[in-house]
Amino acid sequence: MAGMSEDQRGLLYLFEQPSRAIAFPRAAGSVVYDMPPEQMPPGMELAPRSGPSPGRTVVTVSPVDNLKDELGSALSIPKGAVFSVFLKQHRQAAKDLIACFLKRRSPAELRNVAANVHDMVNESLFVYSLSFVIIRRSDLRNVRLPPIYETFPSWFVPETTIAKAREEVSKQRYMPKTERIVVDHGLEFSGTDENPEHRVAYWREDYGINAHHWHWHIVFPAEIEIALHRDRKGELFYYMHQQMMARYDMERMSVGLGRVVKLDNWREPIPEGYFPKLTTGNSSLNWGSRPDGLSVKNLTRHRIRININEMEMWRDRIFEAIHLKKVVQEDGKEIQLTDDLDPDRGQKRGIDIVGDMLEADTRLSPNYTFYGDMHNFGHVLLALAHDPDGVHREEMGVMGDSGTAMRDPVFYRWHRYIDDIFQEYKFLQKPYTEDQLNFPEVSVDKVTVTAGLENNVLYTYFNMREIEASRGLDFDSDTPVIVRLTHLDHRPFKYHFQISNKSRSKVEATIRVFIAPMLNIRNMRMNFLEQRTLFAEMDKFQISLKPGKNIIERRDDESSITLPREFNFRNIERGEVYEDGTVAPPESDGSFCACGWPQHVLLPRGKPEGMPFQLVVMVTDWNEDKVNQPTPRACGNAASFCGILNGKYPDKKPMGFPFDRLPSDHPTNGPWMVEEYLGRFSNVSVTEINIKFSKKKIAEE
Repeated sequence: MAGMSEDQRGLLYLFEQPSRAIAFPRAAGSVVYDMPPEQMPPGMELAPRSGPSPGRTVVTVSPVDNLKDELGSALSIPKGAVFSVFLKQHRQAAKDLIACFLKRRSPAELRNVAANVHDMVNESLFVYSLSFVIIRRSDLRNVRLPPIYETFPSWFVPETTIAKAREEVSKQRYMPKTERIVVDHGLEFSGTDENPEHRVAYWREDYGINAHHWHWHIVFPAEIEIALHRDRKGELFYYMHQQMMARYDMERMSVGLGRVVKLDNWREPIPEGYFPKLTTGNSSLNWGSRPDGLSVKNLTRHRIRININEMEMWRDRIFEAIHLKKVVQEDGKEIQLTDDLDPDRGQKRGIDIVGDMLEADTRLSPNYTFYGDMHNFGHVLLALAHDPDGVHREEMGVMGDSGTAMRDPVFYRWHRYIDDIFQEYKFLQKPYTEDQLNFPEVSVDKVTVTAGLENNVLYTYFNMREIEASRGLDFDSDTPVIVRLTHLDHRPFKYHFQISNKSRSKVEATIRVFIAPMLNIRNMRMNFLEQRTLFAEMDKFQISLKPGKNIIERRDDESSITLPREFNFRNIERGEVYEDGTVAPPESDGSFCACGWPQHVLLPRGKPEGMPFQLVVMVTDWNEDKVNQPTPRACGNAASFCGILNGKYPDKKPMGFPFDRLPSDHPTNGPWMVEEYLGRFSNVSVTEINIKFSKKKIAEE
């Protein structure tokens, strides 16, 4: 702990074992929050109370007058229950708690108030709200958040594995103690392959994918008022989720499944059930399960009222707005919907407005009352489909929380429907002209990827990662409890670009890299129309090209979408030192930099015999792409998915360019192939690559 700042140390352990009273020692007894006597658990004695002893840090907590009056609706969610950002009442609770935290003038004052609040509010609400504030406070830029999978391991690790760990802990009472207890959670996941949908459970239930989704919704929350610039938030909501859908479809195709079918009829039974086998926290309260063939019904539960007729009305109004190319504001004024605008000049593109309507941010939606709350209500409707009127007192299903929703197959059916609304809008945009696609000064002569001796062959396999479950759950032991999780991974690889600058002066350029499968589920070549929404962004970066030939190398872990390294409690305690001994940059934007797609799932799985993909590399003119950026922060991780903190999205072009729009008409009225449509320009290269999968890690050559 010597490497931590005082702010980091005082805030970090508020996230450890969030269901346990804050007065209990943290970090195996080395950290104690010395609480006011009136907040001590009955009969509990803390030693020392007057100051630290060798090896122990005491954080003194002072009482705060009238604190309950400041919390408002933050006290309305019971401890142990699911907190859902998709519920308007819960978002209001978060707003109230965040407002309480933001009033504090200094990190020390924030820490003191947070420690007082810790035992008063719902655990998940507390972690969400404090995380939100830490990310945004300029005086806490270098404070790191611990990963959500160590704070709430029961959201990621099945109850049976947790029970096995508890059994191993109990054995140590009668046997010599070990330095740590390790249990494995392999490829069992939540079901068997007798159900075809379970073939992709390894991806849906991946710890990093679900942690990314949770963190992204903190960086880009709905309707939480704060003085923070969130440039192109609605468009980012569209693009990040569309890219997740493309990647999930590629995983499905890798294991012989078809692409996701949208959930467009909300009155028919849903064939896919989901039984998460998880608990909501230390309380061992189970997440709700949804059996196969369950029909969604109107919700009339507690203060939650969701009517399917109303959702269908919102859907029709949104489609009408898209086809009329205009939306009606609350004051009756109309806004035109078009993407042929420049966001760098403060002009809001239509895709950004449609995103604000669908995610239903009450402050950003042009008319929340009229266009509704469709995305969020859909999550809640599906999360409570098993007990819509609450008569069984069942808890929400995993669709109710952004940290668990991606585990459920219905998440992808719902988001395919949401994405199809976005695509309906994109269909109505004019195809890109040749001038918009071409960059004649530049020629992409050759692109190669290497991950071994064989060019253009990449390798994936199952790997294991350790998480420290005892940081989030109370095992009644000081011995660290480790769970080893199995996950998809890939052998590190490099891109090799050979690019010619045909002009006589230096050219500033953007290199855009995308990947998509070549063949559909019927093993037939896909044309551009079929393939378009499968293209997943792999990287995007700015570079200076000297006149003549340029040889450029780029590592996979430099990607513009991924989080190349992940912090855990122990990394942070060691002063932000990673397992391999490297140290985090000192001027990074702390927890904002923890937003990003997991590096270990950058590549799709592929097949044991190899699966053909097309790697599209496009070079565009940086002078047309760049934005007038305020002083940038040091963190540029995953800017394509997470933007820039307090800055503008670092690319003027529409997100997903050039795959976000339909192509122009083919000269012979036939379907375009990607190598014909884009490969006709000198600034684009289309390269066939192969991805091979092995269950075991492949030795690096």
